[in-house]
Amino acid sequence: MKLGYHTSYWTSKPPAGAVECIATAERLGFDSVWTAEVYGSDAFTPLAWWGAATSKVRLGTNIVQMSARTPAATAMTAITLDYLSGGRFVLGLGASGPQVVEGWYGQSYPRPLERTREYIEIIRAVVAREAPVAYSGNHYQLPFPGGTGLGKPLKSTVHPLRSHIPIYLAAQGPKNIALAGEIADGYLPFFFAPRNNDYYRAALAEGFSRRDGGQAPADFEVVAGPNIVFDDDLETAADALRPWVALYVGGMGAKEANFHAASIARLGYEAEVEKIQQLYLAGHKKDAIAAVPTAMVEDVALVGPPDRVKDGLARWSESVVTTLLISGDEAHLNKIVDLLS
Repeated sequence: MKLGYHTSYWTSKPPAGAVECIATAERLGFDSVWTAEVYGSDAFTPLAWWGAATSKVRLGTNIVQMSARTPAATAMTAITLDYLSGGRFVLGLGASGPQVVEGWYGQSYPRPLERTREYIEIIRAVVAREAPVAYSGNHYQLPFPGGTGLGKPLKSTVHPLRSHIPIYLAAQGPKNIALAGEIADGYLPFFFAPRNNDYYRAALAEGFSRRDGGQAPADFEVVAGPNIVFDDDLETAADALRPWVALYVGGMGAKEANFHAASIARLGYEAEVEKIQQLYLAGHKKDAIAAVPTAMVEDVALVGPPDRVKDGLARWSESVVTTLLISGDEAHLNKIVDLLS
């Protein structure tokens, strides 16, 4: 497996030590560096700012939310970053969820798979620069129908450095994972669990079967990584991540449409997920955190003594994941690299 460094999304302010960690990741031979966004900082700006100090690592977004920008705007930014980085940019996209799409961006959420397909098709057309871009979809139309009536198909003024910029798709449900296998260059899972590897493999295979030739491209990437907490006491290590699991299972999305909760439920935790959601949404966050079993944490993260973490890393290396994402400070990165060596 290749290694990637993830700065994660910002909370109240930029993550401390990101510049130093990125430099360390490149020095240690990491393949890539990734940024993220939710409803605070964007993913592109820090990637450009911090990426300017790098020369070898690929620079990716994990993820850019589609509803935040039109397809053409995203394509423009991708072309620009690809040029500035010397062809090292990877565009990671995701549909997000209805709370963010409709509550933050003021866009309609229904039919996200269809919307994703159209969005990527337009980006591909802009980057290919083979002709002025005209598109007539259910979600996106170029030129815009109506308005002044003066819109016309246009071609990017910039000749892209590459006619094909890699696009990786974030997905959790089987249909969306299959879509990644069908139309994207890579897949970005969240709450990936190695023991559910057959689920991911089957969903990707469904998508690959729809491609010309009916199989996966040789360079198709699956980029994911667990949160890793070292502690000689397993329960203490798990305690550090229970709030994170409870937040996503209980509070990141509406009860009727929480894709993170669905991912955990698919591991056989339907009853536990229901309990965590009920407690979290009722405002009993401490109880929701306490309701997260250690086994659930261990399924989606690596916690405990170094030997236990090393055994867990071996399970990840045997999965569909091709790039292991790591977050944390410089000491953490060095410790994980030592474990893998």
